[in-house]
Amino acid sequence: MAAYNELSKEELLELKNDLETQFKEVKAQNLKLDMSRGKPSTEQLNLSMGMMDVLKSDSDLVCEEGVDCRNYGVLDGIKEAKQLLADMMEVPKDNIVIFGNSSLNIMYDTIARSMTHGVMGSTPWCKLDKVKFLCPVPGYDRHFAITEYFGIEMINVPMTPTGPDMDIVEKLVSSDPAIKGIWCVPKYSNPQGITYSDETVHRFAKLNPAAEDFRIFWDNAYGIHHLYEDKQDYLLEILMECKKEGHPDMVYKFASTSKISFPGSGIGAIAASDANLADIRKQMKIQTIGHDKLNQLRHARYFKDIHGMVQHMKKHADIMRPKFDIVLETLEKELGGLEIGSWMAPRGGYFISFDAMEGCAKAIVAKAKEAGLIMTNAGATFPYGKDPKDSNIRIAPSYPTVEELKVAAKIFVLSVKLVSIDKILEQK
Repeated sequence: MAAYNELSKEELLELKNDLETQFKEVKAQNLKLDMSRGKPSTEQLNLSMGMMDVLKSDSDLVCEEGVDCRNYGVLDGIKEAKQLLADMMEVPKDNIVIFGNSSLNIMYDTIARSMTHGVMGSTPWCKLDKVKFLCPVPGYDRHFAITEYFGIEMINVPMTPTGPDMDIVEKLVSSDPAIKGIWCVPKYSNPQGITYSDETVHRFAKLNPAAEDFRIFWDNAYGIHHLYEDKQDYLLEILMECKKEGHPDMVYKFASTSKISFPGSGIGAIAASDANLADIRKQMKIQTIGHDKLNQLRHARYFKDIHGMVQHMKKHADIMRPKFDIVLETLEKELGGLEIGSWMAPRGGYFISFDAMEGCAKAIVAKAKEAGLIMTNAGATFPYGKDPKDSNIRIAPSYPTVEELKVAAKIFVLSVKLVSIDKILEQK
């Protein structure tokens, strides 16, 4: 079919009529479909059920250090869990601290600590007139929610196919001491699925910030979350690159097993330089006597090592891949060549990013909701929920079943077509 903007008004109205009939049929089914968040499906959660059998009432619950995991102690994580997560995060195990069940929690803590006590002896952010953060967009809504909660001013930085626009990042970071950090999802980014190129990582490591307490918040949430055996993105390890460039303290790296084992009860960790970790442990000592060591032991004994984890992730990929394929094939078949939207086919992660015609995203999400499909709010992938072009929509294929997803994808493309036709008619 020809691109929609090449059709005459009459042709568009006729098409709209036909599409509205299809839409009414779907709507009449009273569906309840949820594609709003990147939650693992029940089938994925079932993959880790064996972890529930690893520790029993007669199990030896003493970890490698000789500490009884039922008791107090071991502030920053038991040795075997540290080794497992260090290998997953591609860092030495001495550069890692294990927290509780969520990396989001660690990021929140890190911002909170910077606000109240400063970073490694610098002025606490709450005592400064202005604190700013760079936000690559589209990006992860929960990152932006943290900085917004603390009243930190967020500055949009456009994403490119190789990562954030580094010309802008370099210019802003080197010239404005109020800029204290940047949010990054460097591999299979949320929502676009972009992996930062080697050059982008090198440029990050070479940054010369005006603020001595500037930190890169490197959330490697999808480090081992590949969709394909034969097409996998590779990401340079940032901690080592920063060290090479003489900026060992410039980065905090976060990760967790949330989408590997159980999202509600995985293990979260931070990797950073010795000096950063000393600073973090100061707060931890006051905050806790140690996180859940039984959970750490359970993870370490279940996966055994990074190879066990990688094999486990292949099972996740087998469940996820068909779902991504359904959405991508539907987009291509139904919207290819119509020039009313664009999207990327990621090689991993949890999302597909869709860019509608300018001014259409909110209307598309509302239209889909009419037919019983809940999507992520339009604008969620931008700070303050404001997408200046009102065009980006995040598609999360993981939670629905394959059958539900076929219907959801159909509702989505119908919504895109109907809203786009209205937009084009408005302009004609």
